[in-house]
Amino acid sequence: KLFKQSSTLDNRMDFSKSYSQCRFGQIHYQICGSGKPLILCHQSPSSLEMFQSVYPLLAKKGVMAIGVDTPGYGQSDVPKEQPTIHDYAECVMNIIKDLGLEKTAVLGHHTGACIAAELAVMKPDLITQVILNGPPLMTGEEKQVMIKAIEQAPVTVPQKDGSHLIDLWNKRIGFTPGWTNVEAMHRGVVQMLRADENDFFGFQAAFEQDLHGLLLKIEQPTMILTNTGDDIYFAALRAKEIRPDFLFKELSGGTHDIVDEQPEAWAEIVAEFFFEKK
Repeated sequence: KLFKQSSTLDNRMDFSKSYSQCRFGQIHYQICGSGKPLILCHQSPSSLEMFQSVYPLLAKKGVMAIGVDTPGYGQSDVPKEQPTIHDYAECVMNIIKDLGLEKTAVLGHHTGACIAAELAVMKPDLITQVILNGPPLMTGEEKQVMIKAIEQAPVTVPQKDGSHLIDLWNKRIGFTPGWTNVEAMHRGVVQMLRADENDFFGFQAAFEQDLHGLLLKIEQPTMILTNTGDDIYFAALRAKEIRPDFLFKELSGGTHDIVDEQPEAWAEIVAEFFFEKK
């Protein structure tokens, strides 16, 4: 750990921010709470701040919520070459080792769900439970459509009048139909600015992963969590068909910003599964 500080989250919950070393340099993480550990892996192109509204909610329910900035996002160092999901998972493992966790559960949203699935199969004796929030189980054709949309989106070039910030705002609006939460939108745009031209790394890594094969190998208690307004809601339903033995929960409406849009309901579902008596 190279840096650590204590602060206050939501004026009620203490949290700490630290760094571990990984193959790409420093990887940043944040801890809120002191209970049963849960690793939180974010979507692309975001950061651990996508869970900002639920850290205190989870902590109050007895969860040690450990948010991770995937390399290239948030405050983690940027890879010089395209990583794989396996690379990302190994970086998360460095945090787990530094914290001395003998067992932990893992939750991932979109790209983060890919990382969570990878960790579950990599370390079945370490990962106790898995929560796949919006797993991007897509066909090759569906992936190509998304890649094309991302590639064709306007490139943000700084302008003296700041108009590029409006362009970036409108870019995210275009990828978030039905959005309602302006704070989530603002946070998302800030994270896009942080990721800069390498914001595509997470998407590419997720698209190259064999998520279908990994889902078939997961042996831990697992929940698929989704919401009907998620842009890849269909992919979560597909994952449900492949693994009908997994618990399936869905929230109504929302977007890929569901954590900000329905924080209490989202945290309640996560905690119920997390503390479910076996």
